Amino acid sequence: MNGAQALLRTLVDSGVDVCFTNPGTSEMHFVAALDAVPEMRGVLTLFEGVATGAADGYARMADKPAATLLHLGPGLGNGLANLHNARKGKTGIVNIVGDHATYHKKYDAQLESDIETVARNVSTWIRRSSSSADVASDAAEAVANARMGQVATLILPADASWSEGASPAEPITRAKTLEYRKPYPLPDDAVLFLGGRALREPYLSAAARTGKRLLAETFPTRLQRGAGIPAVERLAYLAEFAAMQLEGITHLVLVDAKSPVSFFAYPGKPSDLVPEGCEVSTLDPDLLDQLADPSVEVQVQPSARPDRPTGALTAETVAAAVGALLPEGAIVSDEANTAGLYAPGATAGCPPHDWLCLTGGAIGQGLPVAVGAAVACPDRKVIALQADGSAMYTIQSLWTMAREGLDVVVVLYNNRAYDILNLELGRVGASGERAKEMFDLSTPALDFVALANGMGVPASRATTADEFTIALEKALGEQGPTVIEAVIPGM
Repeated sequence: MNGAQALLRTLVDSGVDVCFTNPGTSEMHFVAALDAVPEMRGVLTLFEGVATGAADGYARMADKPAATLLHLGPGLGNGLANLHNARKGKTGIVNIVGDHATYHKKYDAQLESDIETVARNVSTWIRRSSSSADVASDAAEAVANARMGQVATLILPADASWSEGASPAEPITRAKTLEYRKPYPLPDDAVLFLGGRALREPYLSAAARTGKRLLAETFPTRLQRGAGIPAVERLAYLAEFAAMQLEGITHLVLVDAKSPVSFFAYPGKPSDLVPEGCEVSTLDPDLLDQLADPSVEVQVQPSARPDRPTGALTAETVAAAVGALLPEGAIVSDEANTAGLYAPGATAGCPPHDWLCLTGGAIGQGLPVAVGAAVACPDRKVIALQADGSAMYTIQSLWTMAREGLDVVVVLYNNRAYDILNLELGRVGASGERAKEMFDLSTPALDFVALANGMGVPASRATTADEFTIALEKALGEQGPTVIEAVIPGM
């Protein structure tokens, strides 16, 4: 057995049985090993950023890591933005990066680079396998670390991959250690700021039974929401609105969340959003049930849907159509950005569903996350709410959706602008016509129907609310990928 075969066997035995790939020459023996280990599902992507984002989406929904296969340092660099998002979302990924054979590195060939330095930006655990004998045990370590919510990067030299004499390693099990203790009583004025695991059942219900006000991170990794589930108010993206939500809080308890800060610095405005004099403490989500009061009546989201919209197609009527039709158990990958402002409110009372957000702020995540979620949950409808500008970062995702027959409906908000940057231009006190031209996507206009069709995905264009609603209803009633381009005005 060569190193690559032992590596794949170890991954599968450790519960990692999906690998999103964009391989090159140095990874050929890994690819060949897919025939020897048929339990490993290889999913081909046309860009490394799709592979890394899909691994993130898969892990969010499967509650276990996926693997990626990337081609040397430049391939890792291409996938870095979505690995950044995974790190910020505490999503576990086994990131396998091929490298030159050990004896070839000294020649400084064209693709030679310092992979460790690139990986260090996003990886909590990094290891380079020195020989085929080490590959399997290194893989088991990588999985163990990824299961702790980390990006674990294993660098695989080509000769460690092709050399014989390797054997699989036993899986490594590391349970989270939580020292049993009675948590401190929450002050009467405490507000719970929830993130990570705390935004999923049963943690949400336990948090609601504390009787405290609940706030959620702006961009949760995975938020379970809908009718019958405790409603949680998300912290606003704009610092001014977030400060209003936090105003008057004297004790903020962070539950698997970071203390809130402004996304960017602005002239004359604070970066730390915690009110002056507010005490900040932390609480492990696993201790929430000890603070829950069974006598507290949990306030859950009531069942409600918007009416089917008619008339002009706008960001608001798109959201209303999604809310009117969202099926139970849907998975929403939300990278609608500015145009998606109305979507959370319009869907709050829909049947229970999952909402996946742009955790690290690096755009180009929405379509790949939808790919991974659809691979993880083939029996659930995935809806990608996708802005036009960020769609172009990883538009290759559509090809993988078609190739794999993934059940994804892409709602493509096309306002022909980087609208969020038009907003930010004003917020930093800048202006100018030449500056505004840098955010204009109308010359030439992007044709997403043509782009989707060219990658094998059926697509349609809607210019009225009625057209959009009919197209969405049709797409939700069918299997396989679909793109609906919603042409809307700018915000």
